[in-house]
Amino acid sequence: MKAFSNTKVKKFLSVKLKSWSFNGIHLSRNFKFKNFVNAFSFMTAVALEAEKMDHHPEWSNIYNNVTINLNTHDANGITQLDFDLAQYIDRIFESYL
Repeated sequence: MKAFSNTKVKKFLSVKLKSWSFNGIHLSRNFKFKNFVNAFSFMTAVALEAEKMDHHPEWSNIYNNVTINLNTHDANGITQLDFDLAQYIDRIFESYL
């Protein structure tokens, strides 16, 4: 799978993933929850889908905050897999609002 240009990544973010940012390497987003249990539950739901996609995020969790970074290491950049997983993650997060 081929990585997208930075211009294409930024355009996609501005249209479909407005809550995500791009630092030239990763798509990134921070998620805040009511408590640790909700944050961990969210991570579990993301992990199950990531495993199905065989595309795993870089992430961290501190109490009720989860930070996710997406990048396709094999392609050395952002690919459709990252966009697909980010959109799925956003849908999961909506159920916690």
